[in-house]
Amino acid sequence: MTTVTNLGFPRIGAKRELKRALERHWSGEDDTATLQAAAAALRARHWKLQVAAGVDVPPSNDFSLYDQVLDTAFLFDAIPHRYRTLAEHEPLAAYFAMARGLQREGIDLHALEMTKWFDTNYHYLVPELQAGQAFALRGDKPLAEFREAKSLGIHTRPVLLGPVSFLLLAKTTDGSAALELLDALLPSYVQLLAQLAEAGADWVQLDEPLLVQDLDDAARAAFERAYAVLGGAAAQVRPKILLATYFGALDDNLELAASLPVEGLHVDLVRAPEQLDAVLKALPAGRVLSAGLVNGRNIWRTHLDNALILARYAQTDRGADLLWLAPSCSLLHSPVDLSLEKKLDDELRSWLAFSRQKLEELRVLADALDGRPSAEAGLAANRDALDARRRSPRVHNPAVAARLAALTGADAQRHSGYAQRRVAQHAALQLPLLPTTTIGSFPQTLEVREARAKHKSGKLSLADYEAFLEQQTAHCVREQEALGLDVLVHGEFERNDMVEYFGEQLEGFAFTGNGWVQSYGSRCVKPPVIFGDVSRPQPMTVRWSRYAQSLTRKPMKGMLTGPVTVLQWSFVRDDQERDLTCRQIALALRDEVNDLEAAGIGVIQVDEPAIREGLPLRRAQWRSYLDWAVEAFRISTSGVRDATQVHTHMCYSEFNDIIHSVAAMDADVISIETSRSRMELLDAFVRFNYPNEIGPGVYDIHSPRVPDKAEMVDLLRKALAVLKPEQLWVNPDCGLKTRGWPETRAALQALVAAAAELRAEQADANVA
Repeated sequence: MTTVTNLGFPRIGAKRELKRALERHWSGEDDTATLQAAAAALRARHWKLQVAAGVDVPPSNDFSLYDQVLDTAFLFDAIPHRYRTLAEHEPLAAYFAMARGLQREGIDLHALEMTKWFDTNYHYLVPELQAGQAFALRGDKPLAEFREAKSLGIHTRPVLLGPVSFLLLAKTTDGSAALELLDALLPSYVQLLAQLAEAGADWVQLDEPLLVQDLDDAARAAFERAYAVLGGAAAQVRPKILLATYFGALDDNLELAASLPVEGLHVDLVRAPEQLDAVLKALPAGRVLSAGLVNGRNIWRTHLDNALILARYAQTDRGADLLWLAPSCSLLHSPVDLSLEKKLDDELRSWLAFSRQKLEELRVLADALDGRPSAEAGLAANRDALDARRRSPRVHNPAVAARLAALTGADAQRHSGYAQRRVAQHAALQLPLLPTTTIGSFPQTLEVREARAKHKSGKLSLADYEAFLEQQTAHCVREQEALGLDVLVHGEFERNDMVEYFGEQLEGFAFTGNGWVQSYGSRCVKPPVIFGDVSRPQPMTVRWSRYAQSLTRKPMKGMLTGPVTVLQWSFVRDDQERDLTCRQIALALRDEVNDLEAAGIGVIQVDEPAIREGLPLRRAQWRSYLDWAVEAFRISTSGVRDATQVHTHMCYSEFNDIIHSVAAMDADVISIETSRSRMELLDAFVRFNYPNEIGPGVYDIHSPRVPDKAEMVDLLRKALAVLKPEQLWVNPDCGLKTRGWPETRAALQALVAAAAELRAEQADANVA
């Protein structure tokens, strides 16, 4: 019988139960035991759900209270010195301090850096390592969760982040090579594998996603050395190893992966179906192939007939016993269960599959391979749904196609170069040296969220809701003026999410009620579903920006989400190329930018936090992506006058490799997140001699800790050591929607004071 398995399941719960449990614990409302009980209940529910959906071997240790990379660092005692004392007395508090920072009773701990997990919108915590690092098993999380499932009568396959990928995803604080720590790390893995075997685990899944990226000789040698220890004959008693790769093709790493002494290999046949033949030829006889046939990262139904062709081809080579069917990657990136979805109409819902439904699709495929007559009904229903989607008049809009066809190169060019625009903008805006601003959103308080919920449920009329939003906006403007900020924002109280808000007003988008996925920690997002051609029926933000500008004489920023980010943070249609969908979004945003300018808004920010995230994992594919991503941004922003200042914002990104493309976007001002890295991320802009203006963040809004003025001054001095004063803006790392008003006021007071102190220093230096 063909085995159905799974690489990982969403942690947060269908209705974000984990989010609520975490936030109650962080607020002090629930103790550790209560949080752990809620986590155990979710794990049990999810294991049972997977078995009910037809999974023969579900995973364990795929659950995390925050992040799987942080879990790995904590498990192997890779805890930086500053957290050590806390970790000895309060391990869970130290774990969360590493993730979020901590400020209490004389303790002031910065969080670890956070960055994107490959090309997804999930964020992981970056472990900090150093030469001579010691590792040891700390706690028994993988073992405990395996036994927890076993007590429920469910036999699982424990999941671990593999040692080489763990080291390559980490950073060293002393400039040493992380892979030099491999020999010190491996004994802890060997010890853990032996413990899992003793507990009854027959297989363990070691995730090595770095195998789908470009590797140098040192990394290749590290894989060989690591698995000679973990899988070789000299290893202690251990479970069989499934080496899991995903997010792309193995390509030039296939020979390496196939040569490692493991019992099974998982490959992504959704992103890279073309690799199957080469994988089958390279994989030694007797080795299990785990075939990733269902997309773990999107919500469309699988084309089961196509997947079945691949599965049958693989079965002919491997035989039924050595072929496992699985999603392409962990289902962490998909919502939990479509059956809970009540907002979507029947037609659109029939085109979709969430995590539970994806597992059911795998069961249909397995049953078809095994010749069970029951599979035909599932295959027939799949064909009908796919055919209905192809024929639906909701998908294509001839007017959008005509507008795309009319685009020219001039539509992606500002009227003048930056030097000329800068003169016009400074004359128009009259800003001081080191101007202060924020990234966009202000605290989304309980009052704001409740008002939005009441309006959506019909308990608050549109007129009353808009009156409430006007009051919140006016309050936000007054607060910013009192703080002394130079360029204001309206606060975005009308927005539930920086992508969903726009998608709700664009044609071609649909929205779920419970389509939540985890972004980081307790932060969950509900990506829009792009099912058809995109267009803008009417202005989306002008009403609120115009109202906010009427309340102040200071410049008011119009706030938009850029085309690449809207694309990346949505569930994107899979029936046309992504660049075509991105250009459609860009044209819709171009209309909005032009309308904002016409309404008197002289500063417009088009955020692209996801542009680095969308970069293909292989360098050979970068140029094509960057060309169309930059073009889409420029289409959105190039219709305005020279005096209109265009900003953009980017999140946790390594810019070294794409700095030329970032410069090619030609934004007048770019703000980037740099406070967690202590300005390290600014290095790329400095080495490139970035010509335009830059706002390196000085306040980490993802942490509850509030930095003081001295800390911000120190960061700004680091920036001024490498940037011209006239280039530098002063701003937080990101939007403030997740913070409370008291901490926001305190941090922004320090930010404004830091800018004032440095302005005075610059004035004194000029006089001298």
